[in-house]
Amino acid sequence: MKTANTTFRKSLLLLAFVFMLNSAFAPSRDAKEPQSIMLAILLDTSNSMDGLIDQAKSQLWKIVNELASAKCTDGRKPSIKIALYEYGNDNLPASEGYLRMVSPLTDDLDLISEKLFALRTNGGSEFCGQVINTSLKQLNWSDSRADLKMIFIAGNEPFTQGTVSYRAACGLAKEKDVVVNTIHCGSFDEGIRGSWKDGADLTGGNYMSIEQDRKTVYVPTPYDDRISALNEELNKTYVYYGESGEKKREAQATQDSNAASYGQSNKVERAVSKSSHAYRNSSWDLVDAAKEDESVIVKAKPEELPAEMKNMNGEQRKAYVKQKADERAKIQSEIQGLNKKRQEYIAKNTPAEAADNMLDAAMLKAIREKARVKNLSF
Repeated sequence: MKTANTTFRKSLLLLAFVFMLNSAFAPSRDAKEPQSIMLAILLDTSNSMDGLIDQAKSQLWKIVNELASAKCTDGRKPSIKIALYEYGNDNLPASEGYLRMVSPLTDDLDLISEKLFALRTNGGSEFCGQVINTSLKQLNWSDSRADLKMIFIAGNEPFTQGTVSYRAACGLAKEKDVVVNTIHCGSFDEGIRGSWKDGADLTGGNYMSIEQDRKTVYVPTPYDDRISALNEELNKTYVYYGESGEKKREAQATQDSNAASYGQSNKVERAVSKSSHAYRNSSWDLVDAAKEDESVIVKAKPEELPAEMKNMNGEQRKAYVKQKADERAKIQSEIQGLNKKRQEYIAKNTPAEAADNMLDAAMLKAIREKARVKNLSF
């Protein structure tokens, strides 16, 4: 009997231990909240990296559109947040490792675009370990193991530079369940010798090499003009409010222009992004804000509203915002439908070599691979 009791107690202890392990390592998330995709993009802005920054500017909306197509197992769409760092720039303080947080993790995609277009190259000393370490400590990373959390660091100097060990930084990333993906701007073998591959391997990330000076190849389609026209109509559905609302609406137009500076096809990529759930502006747009809290429509100060709304009462405001919301939903739906045809056309007409050795291709490959581990599909 004594032996049987001892065996029983050992079995209970073993079961308890297994339960604790499962609790510690299984993805956890409030059932009411969708999963999150969090990306920190760390760009080398030293003198030789103009081509890299150019690729990032011209490919931002294509990357966003890929993220926006992700689905959770329950059919919901994951929330998307992006952060941006620059490093290796002599204009930045040496005391801080020649790096800075350009933007924290945010769903304000216009802000990311604005900051990206403001980057300038100069210098410098490129401390990969330090910028990874800093991004891990500064950014508000999720604690949930269900979320997809990734760092993409791109540069061309050895990964070993600086006083902060890249191995220690990548070790911290692994503790936080953040995957570090490394993108060497140069030959594949040179990146291996410079420890870029080792940095990625430490967290199970992807190591890739790209040609940073290659120009993004766009494929014009028969659907571009209609989507571009719909984008103009979409902009008319935004109803600004708040102290900075009008400036944010102007910033939206500026980022449309920035995207268009790379051609009609890139402007269309941005329009597609604006028709997706990933493009949210609840901090300044009443249509988006009302989805979270309808009371904001009535609470908004008259002097911080568009001219046509200043003299409206509460019910009139609600009716006006609903009208704009209905218009937006219809426009977004048409853009999404046209984009399906557009993507089919692009797939048939894209030169095979155009998809290789570019920043977007490297990032999207890694995102798709790691998303499967988090039960996200595309």
